Amino acid sequence: MRVTVKPLTPDNWADVETVFNARGCSVARGCWCMYYRRSGARGPLPPGMTHANANRADLKALARNAGLPPGLIGYRGRTPVGWISLGPRKDFAKLQRSPVMKAVDDMPVWSIICFVVPAEHRGQGVARALLDASIAWARKRGVRLLEAYPVDRSDRASDDAMWFGAKSMFDDAGFHEVARRKPRRPVVRLALR
Repeated sequence: MRVTVKPLTPDNWADVETVFNARGCSVARGCWCMYYRRSGARGPLPPGMTHANANRADLKALARNAGLPPGLIGYRGRTPVGWISLGPRKDFAKLQRSPVMKAVDDMPVWSIICFVVPAEHRGQGVARALLDASIAWARKRGVRLLEAYPVDRSDRASDDAMWFGAKSMFDDAGFHEVARRKPRRPVVRLALR
């Protein structure tokens, strides 16, 4: 599938909302890919503000950082068909405390955290196209090492369990396993030269 990507900016914010608000993306609508960017309990919210709305506002604020967008939106033509969250590992505070996804070593890596693909676009190679495009995008920005935390299952998993992507997809893209602290959750890496 031919998918082009654009970094999330204020100019294309409506496109990421289209992806997150689509059928099959209710979990993403609650998180807005902010879960792994925080560590510890969140302080009290203003009256009338939900956690989902606060997460949405936080991702929108990150989109204003023109130097380092929080992820990429995938398009088929002009239609937004998916999202991939990635960036420097240090920007994902929860990874530091995760027993499964904690640092393997002190190498400076970028982490691919999750994929959001609406139900109508699943099974068409969107996630793989997003992965390939993110590899090329990171390489152009001088990233030396990409890391991800996919799900390794031989049986069919529910879509909600696959936000991290399938290990087989990362294997096909040239990633190699560097750690496995839980049976179905490896840590994989790709060196970019």
